Amino acid sequence: MNRWRLATDTQRRDLSLALLTLLLVAAVTFEFPGFAAPRNLASVFDDTAILIMLALGQMLVILVRGVDLSVAANLALCGMLAALFNRAFPGAGVWPVLLLSLGAGALLGAFNGVLVWKLRLPPIVVTLGTMSVYRGVIYLLSRGAWVNENEMSPAFVAFTRAQFLGLSTLSWLAIACTVAAVLLMRGSRVARNFYAAGGNPEAAAYSGIDVGRMQFIAYVICGACAGLCGYLWVARFAVAYTDIALGFELQVIAACLIGGVAITGGVGSALGVLLGCLFLGVIRSSLPLVGISAFWQMFINGVVILVAVLLGARQRRHARSILEAKA
Repeated sequence: MNRWRLATDTQRRDLSLALLTLLLVAAVTFEFPGFAAPRNLASVFDDTAILIMLALGQMLVILVRGVDLSVAANLALCGMLAALFNRAFPGAGVWPVLLLSLGAGALLGAFNGVLVWKLRLPPIVVTLGTMSVYRGVIYLLSRGAWVNENEMSPAFVAFTRAQFLGLSTLSWLAIACTVAAVLLMRGSRVARNFYAAGGNPEAAAYSGIDVGRMQFIAYVICGACAGLCGYLWVARFAVAYTDIALGFELQVIAACLIGGVAITGGVGSALGVLLGCLFLGVIRSSLPLVGISAFWQMFINGVVILVAVLLGARQRRHARSILEAKA
């Protein structure tokens, strides 16, 4: 009964967010008719693709009661590694760069996971520290210098810009990641372990689920997503520098929370995360049209995170009061 009720609540929340996003698109289109043009909507989705992939990885971490504040720094470091590798070996092609980015990102995520799993350190403290470490490593590798488009091979840059059926490779990768996440999180044993580890760690451990191991796996997947997005970001904007995606981790977390992922763990869906990303993407694209600074999105992200934390604290107090009343 509880599982059915949770699924119903999730579907209702996803539907409400989808309708809210459509209403937002309709409102902007009413003032600026060109906003709903297929080419412009494709551009909005293309701008949101990296956010979608990062948020899907972050979703797994939050599901198991963690958080990865280093996700944007991971992206930046892997992007710089990809750019430096391409500059040194321009004829290597795209696949070695993709493998390098994925592997490096997974290793950086694994480092976070080991610290949380084996040393039982608070995730927010671990990833806040590694965020600064990864940014520092970027500076050491690049010595503060940029890697510009004229230093990148044509294939390196062209990969994300290739078009198929009106969408770029970047957009198709985001769609593929979303489909894979939806299929993974619906009924698979791994998904059940993720939800159990975050929903009730004590009961999960009693049933034989290694909660720490599930956290480690979540951080590895999140890191791999960040690594892949590092190359995609650098290739799309054709530049690599120390401060790539600075502060982007807050937008990633906000997208997850808007999409219904509970900050207290155990609740969330890939479809909800997609809708949360699209909602933020529409806001980001429409703010300049209505004459509002894009910096207001930082305010929106902060408000979303604060509200989610307050709601989580309220839910915990309510659950505690019920248990005390039964006792």
